[in-house]
Amino acid sequence: MAFGAPSHRIESQLAATALILSIDAQFIHLPSLVIASFGDPDTRTSETHFIKSGANLDLGKLHQVHRIYRAVVHDEMGPEEGTRELHEILHSPRVWKRWERMILAFLSCGLIAPMFFGGSVLDAIASGALGMIMDVLSGVAGGADMYSNVFEITTATVISFVARGLSVTGIFCYGATASAGVCLILPGYAILCGSLELASKNLVSGSVRMVYAIIYSLFLGFGITIGSDLFYIVDPPARRAAEAILTFGAETISEIYLIGLVPLYSFLTGLWLYQPLRSKELPVMVLISSVGFGVCNAAGRWIFNRDDVVSACGAFVIGIMGNVYSRIFKGTAFTSMVPGILFLVPSGISAAGGLAANARDRHQSDAFSAGLLIGARMIQVSIGITVGLFASGMLIYSFGRKKGALFAF
Repeated sequence: MAFGAPSHRIESQLAATALILSIDAQFIHLPSLVIASFGDPDTRTSETHFIKSGANLDLGKLHQVHRIYRAVVHDEMGPEEGTRELHEILHSPRVWKRWERMILAFLSCGLIAPMFFGGSVLDAIASGALGMIMDVLSGVAGGADMYSNVFEITTATVISFVARGLSVTGIFCYGATASAGVCLILPGYAILCGSLELASKNLVSGSVRMVYAIIYSLFLGFGITIGSDLFYIVDPPARRAAEAILTFGAETISEIYLIGLVPLYSFLTGLWLYQPLRSKELPVMVLISSVGFGVCNAAGRWIFNRDDVVSACGAFVIGIMGNVYSRIFKGTAFTSMVPGILFLVPSGISAAGGLAANARDRHQSDAFSAGLLIGARMIQVSIGITVGLFASGMLIYSFGRKKGALFAF
């Protein structure tokens, strides 16, 4: 839970572990909470524990946790040794330091602008700088509980304010820079987990996550609108100038450049999610993500205005490759697929015009509708991803030895 494991798989993994260890236990998983009840058949009593933990994707540590889990359930490691190693992982420092994360944020947001939002080279540089601001503010939110409650709104406001100021020069595109600047904190993974849980019949947890992710998207859209309007208050003539030079989506990057940019962005995404640089899983992540993007790009040429179907095609191929990597090469399916799956979310946002699209409308109702459009587009993409992932898992694990607790999407 602490390292962002797929929430719809937690109960089955706990049940499989209890069966291997001959423990009478039952588990209920809710967002950020697991209720574990241990029974004693001799005294006919039970002991209930509430385990609470936040979630933050950490692919490196998640891979280590799954390695320990697999060793214990296959009797390759004792529970005492496994528990000791888990405690060491929980208390070990992060892979990347704060200044290294800032560099990763700069590079990732800088690549997102031209790849998904039609930005120029200058827009990419500006988006990278805004991404660094976002990372600094996230570090502040991590150490201050009061500020963490308004982190999304204040971050989007600051990024939108700066992006609007840059756009009035006529050199930078507001839509591209503002949308790319907040792209790393989009709730795409939360919506995907909610969709997967709903498909797995975990109605309470899935509904909570889905509603939270939609409201989170509206918070970001609200912050972007506030930031843009604040700049207009500071510089009223900027409104006319900005409307005259708005160029979002005017440029499209050549597909020749995507051959190099897609693997590079996949590589940076893996590093951003705390995957160690010197690991054999990182090249696998890049390969799976690149192939999945290529399939989506090809499917988009034949299937028009159906982002769910296009995303399903890409997710199906990513799921096939990830599960084959797990079953044949004994890798970790989930961690190897995460960068590729998260790659599919920004493309759906760009199809809706970018998160900053709601700041273009003059009327409040139109701005709110644009914010809901972003949330709806992410849900549409996530549903397609869910169908593709479940279909790939069913195909791969329909043959051969059955797997009790699958660690995948």
